[in-house]
Amino acid sequence: MIDIKKLVRKNILSLSPYSSARDEFSGTEGIFLDANENPKGDHNRYPDPHQRELKDVLAKVKEVSPDNIFLGNGSDEVIDLIYRIFANPGKDKVIICPPTYGMYEVSANINDIEVVNIPLLPSFQLNKEAILQTIKEDANIKLIFICSPNNPTGNLIDGIEEITKNFNGIVIVDEAYVDFSPESSKVQEIYSYSNLIVLQTLSKAWGLAGVRIGFAFAQSEIIALLNKIKPPYNISTVNQEHALLKLLKRDEFEAERDEILAERKRLEKELLQLTIVKKIYSSSANFLLVEIVDENGVYKSLASKNIVVRNRDSVIKDCMRITVGTKEENDVLLAELKDISK
Repeated sequence: MIDIKKLVRKNILSLSPYSSARDEFSGTEGIFLDANENPKGDHNRYPDPHQRELKDVLAKVKEVSPDNIFLGNGSDEVIDLIYRIFANPGKDKVIICPPTYGMYEVSANINDIEVVNIPLLPSFQLNKEAILQTIKEDANIKLIFICSPNNPTGNLIDGIEEITKNFNGIVIVDEAYVDFSPESSKVQEIYSYSNLIVLQTLSKAWGLAGVRIGFAFAQSEIIALLNKIKPPYNISTVNQEHALLKLLKRDEFEAERDEILAERKRLEKELLQLTIVKKIYSSSANFLLVEIVDENGVYKSLASKNIVVRNRDSVIKDCMRITVGTKEENDVLLAELKDISK
């Protein structure tokens, strides 16, 4: 077990967090004259800063304690807060393994944290030897971000446990797409590793991208640090209510997820029949990474018909990322690609 306090920035350890009116009185009934709120209106009261009801439901869904959950305004807020807690600007470093989710690097740049890029192998797996050697030689590396299933490649990443065991910093495993994966989440492993943070979200399989709620799962010491520095009311009442309703509809969630998985399988099968499709990478997410002949030309042709896919040629040559849509949307895409293929 790692002493987390030794990894935390000194100014964060000594920080006195803001105490909101709802921190000092957490009851739901009473005459509230403490927070300078308008006494009238449907959403006139500040939201619960600790999202207690939502965390209680989420804890049951994920089979963890509420004390091991932090809620952010999307996972992007959580990523930023992690940098602020553990990485000293202008001194500390982060390992990122491209091609991967771009916000790890953007947030590092915002926080003046040096990025050490250790690209994935051609198999899109971690270069474990390079990572282990780098963390052994450079004590200023405080964070490692690993996305699994990875974006934009779609594959599960192996070797995460070995990296976590051998690193004296914080390992962040971003599982935004894990609900589409046949493999289980790493969430339960937070109880074995004090330096592990697992990120998930309601934006993908749960269909609430517009609600902007991301989760961090970690041991309670890290969760306490995230709560210490977050904005006091980072999740609105409206968003908490939407998330709560969705989490209580497990049957609906599972049916929608299964439909997307079935469409992913169909989409892959149909795409492989097209002459312009050179390769489709194995996916454990709700998208396919597809290698295309004249990818840039095909991308522009689709865009001209208002069919919007993600051009990833600058990241992985000749590749586009196609999100699995509804059956009707996928049919339109396939029809257009068949015309282009001819």
